[in-house]
Amino acid sequence: MAGITAPQRTRKSRTPTGKPNPPIILLTGPEKTGKSYEAARGSGSDLIGMTYWIEIGGTEGTADYYGRVPGAAYEIVPHDGSYQDILDAIRWVNHQPRVDGKPNMLVIDSMTSLWDMLSDEIAMYARNRAIRKAQRNRSRVPTLDDPVVIDSDLWNRAKDRWGEVLWLLRRHQGPCLLLARAEIVTAFENDKPTRNTTRKVKAEKNLPAAVDAIVDLHAIGEAWLTGVRTLHMEIQPGETQRFHDFTVDALLRRLGLQDAAETRSVSELRPDADLQEYGQQPQQPAPHQAPVRQAPGLTGEQAAKLIRDALMHPTDPEAALRELREEHGRRTLKAVKTDTGWGLMSADDLITKSLDHLKAKAEQAQAGMEGGEQKDSPSHAAKQNVPTEAGETEPVGEGTPPPPDPAEEPPVPERPEEVSEAEEPQDLPRPRPAQVNKANKVMAVLLTEAEIQARILGMTMQDHLEPISGPDEGAPPPMTKLRTHVIEHRPMVIGLLEERGEREIANAYRLAGRPELKIAEMFAPLYTDLATVG
Repeated sequence: MAGITAPQRTRKSRTPTGKPNPPIILLTGPEKTGKSYEAARGSGSDLIGMTYWIEIGGTEGTADYYGRVPGAAYEIVPHDGSYQDILDAIRWVNHQPRVDGKPNMLVIDSMTSLWDMLSDEIAMYARNRAIRKAQRNRSRVPTLDDPVVIDSDLWNRAKDRWGEVLWLLRRHQGPCLLLARAEIVTAFENDKPTRNTTRKVKAEKNLPAAVDAIVDLHAIGEAWLTGVRTLHMEIQPGETQRFHDFTVDALLRRLGLQDAAETRSVSELRPDADLQEYGQQPQQPAPHQAPVRQAPGLTGEQAAKLIRDALMHPTDPEAALRELREEHGRRTLKAVKTDTGWGLMSADDLITKSLDHLKAKAEQAQAGMEGGEQKDSPSHAAKQNVPTEAGETEPVGEGTPPPPDPAEEPPVPERPEEVSEAEEPQDLPRPRPAQVNKANKVMAVLLTEAEIQARILGMTMQDHLEPISGPDEGAPPPMTKLRTHVIEHRPMVIGLLEERGEREIANAYRLAGRPELKIAEMFAPLYTDLATVG
């Protein structure tokens, strides 16, 4: 196949520096062989400016206790035990300045606990997925004692999150000391177990390939160098060498830390570059593209405008407000003062008040629909903007973002079930033609929504409506029961839509009216054959 032969951009080659990278060291071994002890003793090396210790997992808890080890000199970096906060702790260490021109060392104890946490996380995902599937198929929901299969896509998710940790470790401008537990397992030959045993690192299987040196502690004082990438010592490729009088300081010197470059020389791969080449964007952000909070610098007018724009979101103003708070952070928003009709308050308090206002409006609208007291006159819609609290009118002033009312038609009061001519009270007036047409319109909308739910749930319309159907086959169920039935199934349908990646439709469906008169237009991107009700 013919291709481009001419270079597409100017390049300049360079000679190698000959300097080693700051090493990433894996210190492994069975339990109680001195891994944490050696890490604490090595923290006081004169090659190191400061050592930062991140302890993961509460099974050992030796970070504080090993501070009394002779020669130990390190500081503990706290975190809340969540994956994102552990990542942020590593970012914090990477941004700490050098001490006396010497690189800082990062100790993570242990990588085994980190991989166990990621494995438990996807196990919970798999169990929740199995529960939703059982509810959708109306089968038995698995209990905690039932085994659940973890699909390959969840394992890929765990590996992506693990890779993000290693990506940050490669950005550390100093040595990294990773502790992991080793297990003695049965050796296999030709996929068959043998009588021999071997040692296996209890972590993600590619961890040994991602580090520069592997030291295996068999017992206290007995260390073996099982893999290394260095030119500062004589060792053959694939050779396992006994490390007499092992210390972390001695290992750092053999790896040439005193001659190492200030930053790690890496050429990261970019799997998303092919999508960008054709003007596309990846479906999901790269693992390392975590949300970055903007630095403080927000003015009151800018904050008020951002909050007003969030309130004008066409589908989900509440989610837009929460995303705004997450993007800028509570600390930044609390420092920004906004002058509104509610008075002088911080941007964070303004978001809280707007969220409470949206919640009150939603409860008010729901109560009005359940009581069947909807009015079609414009004055009723205007009244909804007035009361926010008892005896208080909603202030309107310069810089105040008043929450908009949902742009949807008010639901129509439902009529009772049809009765025969003889049973109908003769003293009641006949329903007007406009009321009959409106009731038929609402019934058609509810049937359209039921059909959409049946398609997403993977069942026929008859099976979906079977619990509320009457004795007459083919006749639609009563309007009251149909409305209750579709509303009860909305959370399940929303969950399936989010699972399939249709988040915009799921958010719009979450805010839909009861009934939603524009349900066909809402699901038009998925189904084009739905009957619209004019």
